[in-house]
Order: sequence, then C-alpha cells, then structure tokens
Amino acid sequence: VDLRSDTVTQPTPAMSAAMASAAVGDDVFGDDPTIAALEERVADMFDKEAALFVPTGTMGNLICVMAHTWERGSEYLVGDKAHIYIYEQGGGAAVGGAHPRAVPTSADGTLPLDILESYLRPDDPHFPVSKLLALESTHNLCGGSVLSTDYVRQASDFASRNGLALHMDGARIWHAASALGVSLAQIGEGVDSLSVCLSKALGAPAGSVVVGSSELVRRGRRLRKVLGGGMRQSGVLAAAGLVALEEQLPELAQDHRHALKLAEGLEQMGFDISMPETNLVYFSCPEDKLGISAPTLVQACQAQGVRFLGVGGSRLRMVTHHQVDSAGVDRTLDVVQEILQDPEAAAAQVASSAVGSPTNYGGGSK
Repeated sequence: VDLRSDTVTQPTPAMSAAMASAAVGDDVFGDDPTIAALEERVADMFDKEAALFVPTGTMGNLICVMAHTWERGSEYLVGDKAHIYIYEQGGGAAVGGAHPRAVPTSADGTLPLDILESYLRPDDPHFPVSKLLALESTHNLCGGSVLSTDYVRQASDFASRNGLALHMDGARIWHAASALGVSLAQIGEGVDSLSVCLSKALGAPAGSVVVGSSELVRRGRRLRKVLGGGMRQSGVLAAAGLVALEEQLPELAQDHRHALKLAEGLEQMGFDISMPETNLVYFSCPEDKLGISAPTLVQACQAQGVRFLGVGGSRLRMVTHHQVDSAGVDRTLDVVQEILQDPEAAAAQVASSAVGSPTNYGGGSK
C-alpha cells in the first residue's frame, strides 16, 4: 500500500492504450493534435481563453510567476507555507528574477486579506514593484485544505484593486472542486492563471497544464521554451491526461472518504490528527504516548509493505489516490495497530535490519 503521494500511481489500462495509439505531431511547431485537444479541453473546463501543456507543475508555476512579473524588479506575494515558496527551489527568484515576499499563512491555507495590504510595496525606488498574488488550493502543508470560492473572490477583488495579477497553484485543484461541489469554472473565477497537475489527483504519468488568458499563454509558450519544456511528440502524455479527466476526476470523492477513514482510525489509536478535507492526511506521532518515534514507525510500516512519509519531527503524511482501495486502507490501519501493540519489538527490528532509506523520512512533500 503506497500512501507516500498521489504521484506514485501506475497508468491505468485505458491510459496505456490511449498513449500507445495517440495521434501525435511536433508540439514545438504546434502540430500535435492530442496536445491541442487536451489544452482546449482544460481551458474550457476552467472557462479560460487558453491553456498550455507543460512537463511539470513546478514549471507551470514558474511560467505563471515569470509571465506576471515580466518586468525586472518585480515582486510577488506568496504564503510562507506555499509549495511555490518552499519546495520549488525559489525558482521565481533564481530563474525568473522576481522577488518573493512571504506572507504568514493561516491554518486553513488562506492569506489574511486584512494584512495583505501592509505587504504591498509603495511606489518608491528603494523597493521592488508588487505585481502578483499567489495562492494554493488545495494547500499541501495546511493538510489539503480548500480555499472557498468566497475567499478566492475576495482575494481577486483585492488583487484587482491593487493592480496585481492573481495566480493559483492548483496542483490538486480537482480535489478542491470535488470537496466544494462546484465546477472548475467556478473554482477559477477571478483567477488570472492556474497551474493544474495531471499526475497528482488524476493519476496520469506526467504533465501539468497552465490556464489563463491568450496573452498569458503566449508568454508562457516563450517561457516554456527557454526553460527546456518544449517537447516534440508529447501527445503520448496528453493522451493519458485526457483519459484521466474522464476516468479519475468524477471519482475523487472516494479518495476523500478513504482519507477520512484513515484519519479516524489513526485518531482512535492515539495519533494527533488534522482531520482531512480532501486526500491528504497529516498526523503526529507522540512518542511519549505511543512508545515509538515517527521515523521508526515509517520504517516499521515499510517493512510490512505500507509506505508513507515522515515530513519532519513527529509529523507524518499519508495520501490517498485511486489505486488505494478500501482494503488498502484497512491493511494500513491493521499494520499500524499491530506495530503499536509492541513498539519496542518494532523498533528493535528496524534497528537490526536498517530498513528504509533517507527518502522515506524528512524529504520534500510532493
């Protein structure tokens, strides 16, 4: 049972068949019909003018930041717990030359609108120029929390009043729409750009899509080229994405149910749980109460075929996806319960066998 991320899934038979038979062309020349079909489909779903297929979500976010901070000396406001800010190598600054200004993130993933104005730069040659506000939904480090449509509307109004563009890191935006019971067009209303992932949530093997205005995508296409993201017969990847939109998107509520079942079971065992809104389950392992440390628990579970991540200290994360079924959830809870019945024996076994690798604990949270 692999709960490390929803990026670990294998292509479904329908995805593999679509990839094998995909009509392709040279996408750098604009000749790939399957890429064109995917871009048109995703743009229409979000009610935006255009879309652009990119290899990764990190590139998608970077393209959007750079497109909105086109002028040198620009700055973007971003949450201090945002994936863009923490887990993407500071690409906006390192590659794009845009300065990030970190804003305190609330527990629900929002950036408090009542303090945002104080983070805007005055028109003064000592400062960079505020150009962009970046949000994230669902919010990874805030437990997969969902930004409400009301909040996004208010953030959009704030951005418009202050001459800012509004970007959404929507790697798992599909889960946000499912949890709120609204359309993707409603989710994207008032947002100038989104980067949405096909491999997270939807289970495609690779790829993300940038959506926004025709001008944003025109700039994005230039940026994709200089960032090394111009691929040739990439319709083989787009084909899997199109299948994922049909197969997996309607079924995301099941991932939420499985996440909740995991969280409730772990809470009953004594773990400190943040109850999930979507498919991310964050919890802490209080060693003084349970008799086992978080790193040891990760490795002991891995030895029994259950994989999840430690994300620092006592904090742990499990992620549900379409290839973890109800039996997988039950198996996970059974393994954890069995280990807790004799934590000293589990710790001794881990110590003697050196199970696991550094990537299983304390690494990046995808």
